[in-house]
Order: sequence, then structure tokens, then C-alpha cells
Amino acid sequence: MASEYLGRGFAFPFLPDPDGHLPLVTGADRIRQSIWIILGTAPGERLLRPSFGCGIHDLVFEPNSAALRGMVQARVRDALTRWEPRIDVIDVQVTTDDSERNHLFIGIDYRIRSNNAFYNLVYPFFVNEGVGFAADTGTASGGAT
Repeated sequence: MASEYLGRGFAFPFLPDPDGHLPLVTGADRIRQSIWIILGTAPGERLLRPSFGCGIHDLVFEPNSAALRGMVQARVRDALTRWEPRIDVIDVQVTTDDSERNHLFIGIDYRIRSNNAFYNLVYPFFVNEGVGFAADTGTASGGAT
């Protein structure tokens, strides 16, 4: 009964096996892939379901700050609560690496409702903070030097 509730579907990304068949995933792996799809989809990206996804993609050029991490945390929690009914979101933590200030790590603790099993997942998210290639190479951003 629990595996029926968790579902079965095509593995993501869609990569055929050597025989040309698309592999299927079931159970907790299906939910993990569903979470990745939700977080990786920007609202408006799916034509027949324009509200599907997570609004973190709107934040990609925001400065990496405590305010940004709070917005990411709220948007992830809201998206998973709305689009993944098979889980309860226990906690969402957004951390950053001091050596890579444009990397955010979204840690998600969740419980599968049908079997009460607890899992965690870390989703990497990259913010650009308006930094372009010119700033990275030391070239002036207004034109050639």
C-alpha cells in the first residue's frame, strides 16, 4: 500500500537504458526526484501548469545575504508544501560557503507521510549577485581597456 501511495514514474533525467527503455523509479527515490523537479522548475516554465515550480529562480541576481536566504527558505517550503503532498517538510535550512559566496546549499528535512520515514536532501543553488565576466577577469565593465 505504501509503495502505491509513493508512486512509480520515469526516472529523471530521461535517459534511456542500453535497450532503449526509460527506467522507472519507485518509492522514496520517486519522491526525491520529485523534489528536485519542483525546485528546478521556475513558475511559468510548464505550459499546462504555469504555477508549478519554486520561485527561487527569481532570486538568482539578489545579493547573498541573510534576507536572501530567508526568502529562499520560505519559497522552498511553500513550493514543497504545495506540490509534493506525499511529504511533510520538517525543516529547510539555507547555508552558504564562505569561500564560494555565490553558492547556497538548501538542506531539506522531510518525512514521507505513508511510512513515517525521515529523509534529507541538499539542493545546490547558485546566485550571481550581478557579477559578470568582466568583474571576474578584472576588466572594466564599461568597455575595452
